[in-house]
Amino acid sequence: MTIPLRSVSIFVVLSVAWQARATDAKAPYQSMAPLDQYLMVDRNSEIALARSAAPKSISKDAEVLVLGQHGYETAVKGKNGFVCVVERSWMSPFDDPEFLNPDQRLPLCLNPPAARSHLPLTFKTTELAMAGLSKTQMFDGIKAAYDKKELPLPEPGSMCYMMSKQQYFSRKVGNADPHLMFWFPQKDHQDWGAEFPGSPVDIHQYSPQPITEFDISVSKWSDGTPAP
Repeated sequence: MTIPLRSVSIFVVLSVAWQARATDAKAPYQSMAPLDQYLMVDRNSEIALARSAAPKSISKDAEVLVLGQHGYETAVKGKNGFVCVVERSWMSPFDDPEFLNPDQRLPLCLNPPAARSHLPLTFKTTELAMAGLSKTQMFDGIKAAYDKKELPLPEPGSMCYMMSKQQYFSRKVGNADPHLMFWFPQKDHQDWGAEFPGSPVDIHQYSPQPITEFDISVSKWSDGTPAP
C-alpha cells in the first residue's frame, strides 16, 4: 500500500510535536525563566494578593513586600509587626518538579518572629534565583549559609497564615486548603503527632534548610468564607 507523502509529513510533524510535549512533561522548569514571567505587572494586585494570606484584621496593618527587578522591596509600611509577601516557586522544596514554575504564587502573612527569622531565607533564596544560578548551585548556597550561620534558625513561635483563595501551587495541586504553618529547628515530628492516622497536622522536612515545617489546615479562607 502506498501512503501519500502529505500523510507521512503530517504524521512526522505530529510525532515530533508529541515527543517535544512528552519531554517537557518529564522535565519542566529545569532552569529560570525570564524574570518578567515571575513579576506581577500590577503592583497593587500583588499587594492585595499578599494581604489575602491572612484575615483582614491582621493583614490591614501588616508590612507588605512586592517582588521587583532586584528582589523584594517594601511596598507598604506596617504597624503590627506582621509581614505579608507573595513567595515564588524557588521557595518550594528543591525536589519539587515545579521548583522554577513562574506561575506559582504563594501568599504568606508572617508573624513577627517569622518575619525576623524566615524572611532572611526568602531574601537569600530569591537573590540566588535571580542571579541565574542552577538548582544545584542554589542548594549549595543555602546549605553554606546555614553552615556558616549566616541564616538564622526559626525563632520560637514562628508561624504564618496561608489562607488565600488565590494561592497557586502547581498544575497538579492548584490551590491548597487554607492553612497555618509553624517553623521549628529540625526536630522529631512525632512530638506534634504529625502524619499519624487521623491527625490534622502535616509535616515538611526541608533540605538543606535545617527546618521542620508543620502545616495545620483550617476551615475558612482569609475572607471568612468556608473552605471546601
